[in-house]
Amino acid sequence: MPFVDTHLHLEELDDPEGAVAEAVVAGVTRMIAMGTDLATSRAAIGFAERLPAVYAAAGHHALNSTDPDLAAFRELLSRPRVVAVGEVGLDGSPDPGYPQLERQLGWFGSMCDLALEAGLPVCVHVRQSEELVYRALKARPGLTGVMHYFALDQVWAERFLALGFHLSFAGLVTRATRGELREVARRCPADRLLLETDSPFGQPAARKRERQNRPAFLVDTARVVAELRGTSLEQLAELETRNATALFARLR
Repeated sequence: MPFVDTHLHLEELDDPEGAVAEAVVAGVTRMIAMGTDLATSRAAIGFAERLPAVYAAAGHHALNSTDPDLAAFRELLSRPRVVAVGEVGLDGSPDPGYPQLERQLGWFGSMCDLALEAGLPVCVHVRQSEELVYRALKARPGLTGVMHYFALDQVWAERFLALGFHLSFAGLVTRATRGELREVARRCPADRLLLETDSPFGQPAARKRERQNRPAFLVDTARVVAELRGTSLEQLAELETRNATALFARLR
C-alpha cells in the first residue's frame, strides 16, 4: 500500500529524519520535499541525497522578500533527485507585508519558464489569485504540474484540469464542513488525483491534536478520499502512486 506524499516541508519539522522513517513504516514510501527559496531548496536536496525515500523540489515562493537567483535555481534543477519546481505561485492575501502581486507574477513566470526549460512539472500555490495563476499557466503550453493543497470549487478544478494539471488533496478534505471540496475530490479524474500533507501544516481531522502534521498522516487523508470515491485504500494507493510517478518523471 505505498503512497507518495507529493508536497511537504521537511526542514520545518522538529525531527525530519524521524518523520520520514515513521512515514515509510506507515506506507508513505516516497515524499517530495519542497523548497520555498534558495536556502530551503538546497535543504530539500540535502534531505533527498541522504534519505532514499525523499525527493526534492526547488522553487521561489510567492511570499519571499527578495528576487530569485535564476542561475542558482537553474543549477539546482539539474540535480538528479530534484523532480519538480516548487513551491511557486501567487498569493493575493490582503496582508500589507506581502509582496505585490505584480512582483510575485514576475517570479512565478520566471520559475515556470525554468520548469519548461528543465522539463519539470511545477507545484503551484494559489490563494486569492486564481485568474492570474490560470493565465500564467495557460500562456505556457507544455507546462505540466499540480495545484498544491487544492481548496477551490469545481469550476476552478475543471479549468485547471483542462490545462492538463493535477489536483492534490491534503488534510483539508478530511473536514466534514468542507462538503464542496469533498465533492471535487470525489469527481476528480482518476488519472489526475494526488495526495499531500503539506507537513508540518494542515493536519487531517483525525490528527487535529497533533502539534505538527507529519508525512505518515497522509494515510488519514487517503482513507477519507478513498471513502469519498467508493474505493479501497489499496486501490487508491495504486492510483495515486501511478499518477505521481507519471507526473514526476524523475521519481523512481
